[in-house]
This record gives sequence, C-alpha cells and structure tokens, in this order.
Amino acid sequence: MSPSPLLAGIDIGTTNIKALVFDTAGRVQASASVPTPTHYPRPGWAYHTPGELWTCTLNVIRDAVSQLETADPIASIAVSSMAESGVPLDAADRPTADIIAWFDGRTSSQAAWLRKTLGEERIYAITGLSLEPIFGLCKVLWLKENSPQAYARTVSWLNVADYIAFRLCGHKATDYSLASRTLVYDLHRRDWHSGMLDEAGVSRGLFPQAVPSGTLLGRLLPDVARATGLPSRVQVATGGHDHICGALAVGATEQDTLLNSLGTAEALCITGDRAWLSDQFARQGYTTGAHVARDRYYILGSIYTSGACVEWIRNLLGSNVEYGTLVSEAEMAPPGSLGVHFQPHLRLGNPPNNDPESRAAFIGLTSDVKRGAMFRAVLEGLAYESRLCLEAIVSHPEIDRPNRIVAIGGNTRNRLLLQIKSSVFNQRISIADVEESVALGAAVLGGLGAGVYADIDSALPELTYDSWTVEPDAEQVATYETGFQNVYRGIFPALQSLHHSLRDARKSEG
Repeated sequence: MSPSPLLAGIDIGTTNIKALVFDTAGRVQASASVPTPTHYPRPGWAYHTPGELWTCTLNVIRDAVSQLETADPIASIAVSSMAESGVPLDAADRPTADIIAWFDGRTSSQAAWLRKTLGEERIYAITGLSLEPIFGLCKVLWLKENSPQAYARTVSWLNVADYIAFRLCGHKATDYSLASRTLVYDLHRRDWHSGMLDEAGVSRGLFPQAVPSGTLLGRLLPDVARATGLPSRVQVATGGHDHICGALAVGATEQDTLLNSLGTAEALCITGDRAWLSDQFARQGYTTGAHVARDRYYILGSIYTSGACVEWIRNLLGSNVEYGTLVSEAEMAPPGSLGVHFQPHLRLGNPPNNDPESRAAFIGLTSDVKRGAMFRAVLEGLAYESRLCLEAIVSHPEIDRPNRIVAIGGNTRNRLLLQIKSSVFNQRISIADVEESVALGAAVLGGLGAGVYADIDSALPELTYDSWTVEPDAEQVATYETGFQNVYRGIFPALQSLHHSLRDARKSEG
C-alpha cells in the first residue's frame, strides 16, 4: 500500500522565506525558514537579488525535506510570494537587474507618468488597481528609464513566485492572482492588455502566459531534485499572491467572511463571484483582482506597515527590551492610551486615505506618557486603521458587512493587538490555528495541479485545523468607539496638508 501523498508549499515573504511539507489534511510534517535577504541602499529604496532568493529557497526546501523519514510521498510543490515584485530576465534566462522590493518608493515618477499617459480611471476600469507606485509596471518602467542597458537585454518579467517556480521546473507562467498586481492585466478578459502595454512602450512578450492558480507546469528539474532531496517526479504548479493563498487555506472564499491577514503588511480581503469596480474604490486605493480560487474575485485593502509598525516602535523604545515586557506594560496602560493616538503610515497612506505623501504620526503626547502607553497607542492605531479600511469597503451598496472575521498570519500571536481590534470592531475574531497558512494555500494549489485534489471545493473540506476566538471587551467598546469616531477619523485630514508641505520642503532642500 503506497503512503498518502505529501504536499510542499513555499512562501517567499517580505520578512522570511519558508518551506513547509503538509499532509493532505493540512497538517505540518516538516518546516524550515530563513530571513528574506533585503538590501537598503538608501532611504526609500529596497531590493532583493534573484540569486539570494533562489539560494535561500533551495536551502529551506532541503532543510524541510531532511526532517522527513522519506521524501518519496511528496507529490507536488507550488510557490506563493509577495505580489508586486518581479525578476527581469535576458534571452538566456539570466537576471538583468535586482528585484525592486514591493514596498520600494523609488517608482513614484513612473506612476505619475502613467497617470498622465493612461489615466487613473482607465487603469482601474481595466485592471482593478488604483494607481500606486508599488505595482509591477512602474518597476518595469523604472528599469527602462534608469538602467536602459539592462532593460535592452530584458526579454521576460516574472513575478517572484513565478521566477522560483521557473527555477524549479524550467517553465515560465504566472497565475491570475499575481498577474492582477502588474497594472497591465485585463481583469475582464483574463489576459494582458496589449493596448496599455503599447502605450506604455512595453512589449507584450515581456510577460508570460497567465493561467489559473494550481495549473500544472511540469516536473522538478533533475539538478533541483539533487540539491533539495525532493523526488524527481515531484510536480510543480502555479501558486499565487501570498494574502490570497492564505485566504484559500482557511476557506475564506465567500462574501460573508472578512480575511484579515496579519504580517509585515496587513490585508483585509473580501471574496465574491464578481469584480467590484467603482470610482470610489479607485480613488480610495482599494484593489480588485482574481482570486486563487477559480472564478472568484477579491477586493483588498492594505495596511502597508502593520507588523512593521510594531517592530519599528519596539526597536525605537529599546531593542534590549523584551517583547513580552512591552506587551505587559501596554496591557497596564488604559484603553485610549492616555489620549495618545497613532497614525500607522510609516511608508504611505493606506486605503481609504490613498495618499503616498501621508506619514506616521503620534498626537496627544504628554509627559505622563510612558512606553507602555506609546506601545499600546501603536496597536490601537493599527486597529483603528483596519476598521477605517473596512468601513469604506462595506459602504459600497453591493457589499454587506461580513458576519465573520478570520485572522491569519504571524501577528495573530500578538494577543493584545487582536483583543484591541476585536473591541474596536465590536465583533468576534476567529483566529485560524494554521501554521503558515500562506504556504498551506500554495501547497493545496500544488496538490490541485498534481491531481491529488480534484478541485478546490473537494480540497478545502479535507483541511483540518483548530481555531480560537477573541471576543470584544464590553468595557472597552465604548471607549474605542468614541476614539474612532471623534478623534481617529479626523487625524488624516488634519495632517494631510502638513505632510504635503513636508514633501515640498524635502524637494526644495534636495
């Protein structure tokens, strides 16, 4: 009797690169992780090198596989990644440049040019994306303008997950969910938009074929099998966008569920059977794209520096201070943090306040405020920002307020944040006790491509995991409602002109 198949899932994340092996019920059999190598050459810039990402991926796969008694049952592998970064390749499939990180801010002038050339409303109507510098086309144009020799050698552009899958099996493709983050993918036709590419001066041939998530690409290359310990018969399939793979893993594929993915960045995602496109969503910075579940779409709002804000304030208050100490001190601080409020815009404004010039800010500081209150204010600011993001989504007449909130991601371990968020939302939050849901979502897609699962609908009921809930604190709900309505809603409009003045001052100084 042959053993039950195992499924491998890779998560190329902003903070870590992870490889996990699951059984068909979603239970972890082996796992490994390394920090994602990221370089910061100057303020506002960040990049990865393709070679480092590939080497790290090989290492974590090999480490995970070595934990198994035998790798023979592994049937498939698929990759998920952060969504807006790409790898430019030449005719010999060698990288022509480094990978501009998804959050890198250097591409604002390219976004401004696209705004004038193609128009924000047209871009949104075709792609479902509000025009932001982070998206793939802006990075392509930056390379074209700033490194013309490298661009001249570039014949293909692969999203990060697509590049790793290509290195695994030798076949180039992208899935619909990652294609949806490039700024040139026609969401209605499920294909690249030749007209927009022509007007942007970019070849249609630069982008690979777009296919559904979970599409079989081919077998593992022999040299990869030798380097990792994976069986050579392992099948490689297309994965997808990290947040959306996470949503799949916990069954957040219906409109009644809000998926709250908590990582370095945070996503609030609602799934439906149609693409919700409205001028209001476009102005506010929300994005609509193709889900990894076939024939499904999502609307996504992002808190670009969610977990990053927590790490930032932790380091600011003293890197030698234990995290548990900060949490304990924050728990001792009263709800409302002695009147201190924090706007978590460390890099740019979040939807619905779609302003790349907005920045983080504390207001209400006094000499009575100690570090516990400051730390709590950051957590409260993140919770307020999440609610602000959701309120704008459900103001759309065709989107009801979800009656279920499911949280996933590394920052679900921050129990105080979840307690505050539940009270700010005045709604129960269910935390899916899934170790690395993004990698699990990728593994399920790999299993779909290899025929382990017949389809998504039959795969999801097989996955078993525990969950726990956080209930609103009745004594805190009123305090947070007042703080949200009377103070937090007003912070962004009150500071917006000042942040634009700061931008102008920086430009005049530079």
